[in-house]
Amino acid sequence: MKKSDTDYKLQIIAAGRKAVDHLIKVAEEEIITGGEGDLSADRLKNAAATKKIAIFDAFEILSRIQAEEEAMAMPEKKDDGSKKGFAERHSK
Repeated sequence: MKKSDTDYKLQIIAAGRKAVDHLIKVAEEEIITGGEGDLSADRLKNAAATKKIAIFDAFEILSRIQAEEEAMAMPEKKDDGSKKGFAERHSK
């Protein structure tokens, strides 16, 4: 059975939600782990930057998921078969 575009979009949305879960785990990980003593400023800065990227990526993915879900919920406009142009069809 051939998948429809909607099936693919739903699959992509599910994968996006899993990716957000993984990014949340990255953001929640502790920067400083016990036993290492002093961490260099560079390592701390890199760890903080990694968390920032994970958080922003998660929000970006969620925004796109929301936009796609809203687009899928909107009914498609059907062609009314008239020979009117864009302006005539959309004027009130």
